[in-house]
Amino acid sequence: MRLLVTLTSMTMEQPRWNFEQEPYPDGADETDVNLRAYFDRMPDEKLRLYNADWTDEEVIVWDGNFRSDGNLMLICTERDVDIAEYRRVLAECVAYRNRARGIV
Repeated sequence: MRLLVTLTSMTMEQPRWNFEQEPYPDGADETDVNLRAYFDRMPDEKLRLYNADWTDEEVIVWDGNFRSDGNLMLICTERDVDIAEYRRVLAECVAYRNRARGIV
């Protein structure tokens, strides 16, 4: 089932994934939640292309949303997300989607 939310003239499709709501082992700040939401909205086709053996530079190019200072371009956050944190949470997201694909 697809859920569409219409705001005036803008339509936003809600992701079928809900990684954002998975338990956070060490608690979560606004940045943690926003990063998971960022991955929820990443198309599965793109996520499946990810290779954990890539260099940091290859991951940055693959994502296409990193700033020149090496941090992810993510709005409404309390702190910067560097490539190490990005890769750690991305690995968690990949594991989540591998579990969830048969359910959603």
